[in-house]
Amino acid sequence: MSGLGGLNKTPDGVVIGLVQLQLPTIATNSDLAVQTKKICAMVQKARKGMPTMDLVVFPEYSLHGLSMDTSADLMSRLDGPEVASFRKACVDNRIWGCFSIMEYNPEGNPYNSGLIIDDEGEIKLYYRKMHPWVPVEPWEPGNLGIPVCDGPNGSKVALIICHDGMFPEMARECAYKGANIMLRTAGYTAPIRHAWHVSNQSNAFSNLMYTANVCMAGTDGIFNSMGEGMIVNFDGVQSATGRLTRSSPPRCGQSLPTRRAGSGASKTTSTSSAIAATWR
Repeated sequence: MSGLGGLNKTPDGVVIGLVQLQLPTIATNSDLAVQTKKICAMVQKARKGMPTMDLVVFPEYSLHGLSMDTSADLMSRLDGPEVASFRKACVDNRIWGCFSIMEYNPEGNPYNSGLIIDDEGEIKLYYRKMHPWVPVEPWEPGNLGIPVCDGPNGSKVALIICHDGMFPEMARECAYKGANIMLRTAGYTAPIRHAWHVSNQSNAFSNLMYTANVCMAGTDGIFNSMGEGMIVNFDGVQSATGRLTRSSPPRCGQSLPTRRAGSGASKTTSTSSAIAATWR
């Protein structure tokens, strides 16, 4: 079994880091460039801070903030500089990463998209949020379905975004497609705290898979994100949690036996988790 919060990882373990990033204010292309560099620096910090880490996960809105600005010149593209920087950061630090972008859409409102990039810089999973939080969010509903990819160290990983996780069908589809780890990135604020906890735990328990869930943290002067990152075991019990704090928090984690969903037969592997309550 793994121990010491992922520092002592078994050969088939997966160590996940959740980044409760300070909520940014993005109004210009210069702001976007600065935030891109900050995220890439966090990737490096994750690798140096925990050499055993396999996957570092950034929350929804970590790049663009919560302004809901749909200006075309602020939106990202798959072949744009922000995604290129994220890909390079994963290669340079030999780590997988999960990133959030607001994606330019030439035919309508932007998409709220998520990417999983491997340690060779390849985009392994590309997902567009299917359930924007109406009427607050202006994003076009996603049209790519719910993909699942081969993840680090033999895992199967899915990604959903924020409000998606309130619909049990989303987690069920992830598990049906074989995911044993479901990532959920979010920018939720404090009034959603209870529903956030309940849905993360029920999504895990009902589908016998891990859920690794992370929100933005702090305030941009208008919105107040709540933090509350958590990794939930397949039995619905929180295995690692983060709290919103301005101090330098400890990482916490434990070994997690993962049951793989799929064709009816199950296979058990051991997985470790690590979470940072706030990385600044």
